[in-house]
Amino acid sequence: MELLHSGKVRDVYLDGQDLILVASDRVSVYDVVLPTPIPGKGKILTQLSLWWFDQLADVFPNHVISGTDVPAEWAGRAVRCRRLEMLPVEFIARGYLAGLGLQEYRKQGTVSGVPLPEGLVEGSKLPEPIFTPTTKATVGHDEFVTFDDVAGEIGAETAAKLRDVTLEVYQRGAAIAAERGIIIADTKLEFGRAPDGTLVLADEVLTSDSSRFWPADSWEPGRPQHALDKQFVRDWSSTLDWDRTPPGPPVPDDIVQATRARYIEVYERITGKSWQEGE
Repeated sequence: MELLHSGKVRDVYLDGQDLILVASDRVSVYDVVLPTPIPGKGKILTQLSLWWFDQLADVFPNHVISGTDVPAEWAGRAVRCRRLEMLPVEFIARGYLAGLGLQEYRKQGTVSGVPLPEGLVEGSKLPEPIFTPTTKATVGHDEFVTFDDVAGEIGAETAAKLRDVTLEVYQRGAAIAAERGIIIADTKLEFGRAPDGTLVLADEVLTSDSSRFWPADSWEPGRPQHALDKQFVRDWSSTLDWDRTPPGPPVPDDIVQATRARYIEVYERITGKSWQEGE
């Protein structure tokens, strides 16, 4: 197989006409891959993503061909999927105010050009979920863009369709997670085009790397929330004297274990399965 791309977390191989998407145990913050892996992280992400792709199969076509027909050495952490031309936009839905969305709101009262009510604070639930796309930067950081920017990039009809799909995926996922005591504050999706022009949901979906997960019973607007996702590692790294450029700092064992525990907790609470079943 030919290695096509090695990303911050995933490696992409070409196998005939298919792609093999392999999720490593690498963890990145602020676009820097840290030198310490989180054991089992790639498997947890892959299995949760596959579970969600199955739950959302009636919402929109996805890229999954098989979660089991993969080379044995990558069993559990790889997906055989369709080869697509990926769209140059990160499709983000937000139901709560956090992260870069909160920063943008504090500056301008908007996120991606969407006006929000005055008086919102960190962790506030928005009146309704909003579509807040960003660029997909190959160098530097992603930046917010407006719906009109996306329409100019991929066409108005495609932009409107994928905005609506992004919000539907988020709302469907948030409703399922809420039944299990988990708030999905926001999530990032990626889409691509198949050779016949069909639009397809790709990459990962509703995982602890691509979403913010909070326990519903401890949610309290006006302060940082208890993160069951990669935000926990970001928060730890922000306490360091580090300029957010490579090389990243090594991650202490207690942070590694706490991060792994959070990823497993989300998997188990959302899917209803013990992690041992998915290992």
